[in-house]
Amino acid sequence: MSFVFPPPAAVGLAIEGSDDLFPVRRVYCVGRNYAAHAREMGFDPDREPPFFFCKPGDDASVVPVPAGRTAAIPYPALTASYHYEAELVVAIGEGGRDIAVEDAVRHIHGYAVGLDMTRRDLQMKMREQGRPWEIGKAFDFSAPVGPLRLRGASGEMKAGAITLEVDGELRQKSDIRQLIWSVGEVIANLSTLFALQPGDLVFTGTPEGVGAVQRGQTLTVRIDGLAPIAVRVE
Repeated sequence: MSFVFPPPAAVGLAIEGSDDLFPVRRVYCVGRNYAAHAREMGFDPDREPPFFFCKPGDDASVVPVPAGRTAAIPYPALTASYHYEAELVVAIGEGGRDIAVEDAVRHIHGYAVGLDMTRRDLQMKMREQGRPWEIGKAFDFSAPVGPLRLRGASGEMKAGAITLEVDGELRQKSDIRQLIWSVGEVIANLSTLFALQPGDLVFTGTPEGVGAVQRGQTLTVRIDGLAPIAVRVE
C-alpha cells in the first residue's frame, strides 16, 4: 500500500550548535497573554483564563528564519490591516497530557523568537460575528520562527526583554516576565486540551504595541538570550 501522492515533509527548524533540525508537528498559540496587550485589544486581563488557537504546522505557514539572514514573506491577500506580533516560541521535546506546572519545563526542547502575523481586519470581522479566527491567523507565511536554542543551553526562560522594530523604529517592548500565564502554566493548561507531542510549537503571546506593517518594511524581533530574526514583507 502506498500514498496516492508523496506526503509533505515536515518543516525543520535550525538548532543552534547542531546540524540537526527540529521537525514541526503542530503550532499552538495563546491569546492575550500580556496585560497591556489585552487592554489595547479591549479586554480585561484579570478576568480571562488562557485560551488557544492554532496555525498550520506545514511549510506553507511556518517560515524558518535562518540566523543572520532576512527572510522574505509576501503581503497576504484580502487584508488592509496586516499586523505583527512578536512572541517567545517554546518547542516541545517530550509529549504529555495533563502536565503539572512544576513538571512543564522538562517537556521543553528549546526556545525561539517568532512572529504571529495576523490579518487583523479579518480576525476582527470573524470575532464580531462569533466565528473562528482561521482566516485572520492561520494563513500562509503567518508563522516565521528563528533558530532554536536548546533548553540545556539557555536554561529555563522566565525573564528577558522582548522587542520588535519596524525599519529600525521600536514598536514593541516588554519582558517575558510580564506574561499573565507563565510558560509552565501555558503548557500545563494546553496539555489539558490536547495531548502534546514532540515537534509541537507553542507561541506564548505578544506584548502591547501591535500594529500594521506595509510592503517593503522589515521587522526585527529580539528576545534576550535567543537568536534575533529579521523578516521583510514583500
